[in-house]
Amino acid sequence: MNLRTQTTRCAATLGLLVATSALTVPQAMAADAHVTTGPASGTAAKPLGKLGPLTDLIIERIQVSDDVAASKFGTDSPIEDPVREAQVLDSVRKQAEAAGVDADTAVAFFRDQITASKIVQRGLFARWTAHPEEAPTTRPDLGPIRSKLDQLTTALLAELKDTEQVRDKPVACGVQLTLASVSGAAVEHLDVLHRQALSTATDSVCHPGGPAGQ
Repeated sequence: MNLRTQTTRCAATLGLLVATSALTVPQAMAADAHVTTGPASGTAAKPLGKLGPLTDLIIERIQVSDDVAASKFGTDSPIEDPVREAQVLDSVRKQAEAAGVDADTAVAFFRDQITASKIVQRGLFARWTAHPEEAPTTRPDLGPIRSKLDQLTTALLAELKDTEQVRDKPVACGVQLTLASVSGAAVEHLDVLHRQALSTATDSVCHPGGPAGQ
């Protein structure tokens, strides 16, 4: 099979999967909406496909960035914090090695998570500055937020390990990543800012050479 044929088949498969997600996600959400009583049943709609769980965690981390922005807005705390970022990436490298995840892959992935967080923070700062009435009225404590981010780091590393076989196959990874990203953005009702952050955060999910960064 030549490259053109492979690419054409990939595009057709991708289109089918995205179309399927457009139908499946609203149905899943509608079904979940009928569960109005009793304890949480675990039936909430999630991103689809083999990279769905990983994408779900990525989106959760992006959403935590809203709290980070609320904690920093109106203070001297900068969005850019090279010292803190270096500490996070150094910790990621050590945790990745201990978890059996390629350290360079993990560092590249988490560098994208940090960049995505800064995209959200800058966007929210600009929005709140232009529209003060939309600015947060409370300032979350950054300590618990960082604890949550640490928990997400552990969970994300586990998913990177579990999805190695999928991510090692460029074409399959590109298809699965797009399916998960499109459905995840729909499930979480992500706005343009957070969709942009999701695109950045998933840039290194597929290994180099694959059609990542959808």
